[in-house]
Amino acid sequence: MKRNILLILLAYLGLSAVFGGLVLIISPSGKLFGMPLSLLDNSPFNSFLLPGIILFTVLGIIPVILIVALLKKPVSKLAELFNFYKDMHWSWTFSIYTSFALIIWIQVEMFFLNTVHWLHTFYMFYAIAIIFVALLPQVRNRYKKET
Repeated sequence: MKRNILLILLAYLGLSAVFGGLVLIISPSGKLFGMPLSLLDNSPFNSFLLPGIILFTVLGIIPVILIVALLKKPVSKLAELFNFYKDMHWSWTFSIYTSFALIIWIQVEMFFLNTVHWLHTFYMFYAIAIIFVALLPQVRNRYKKET
């Protein structure tokens, strides 16, 4: 049951980031979201294309892949290279990494925009919720490797 909460949290993150990233890729000027390019004045970007690609990939596609991995627990030697928690399945560890990626994304966004929007606060708490649910004993136990 609690694992389903983690899956739902990752699904919402993934779908919202896929949508947001696609909109920024399709409309790098920001017009579809009603965002002027002047929002990027304090950033290294001159359009929303690269942020859109990063959003789409890191916070969109990866959480969707993680949902499948959390359900099927596939073996991945490459993922295991980056798994800091060797006693846990890599998909569980990467759900934690994804939360930190979201926190970093929001922090960088607030820094470059030099403002805080209510969505920043929402997604910051959202990242904390993913970490909290992943760390629940019932969820951790489900992804512990058998020794």
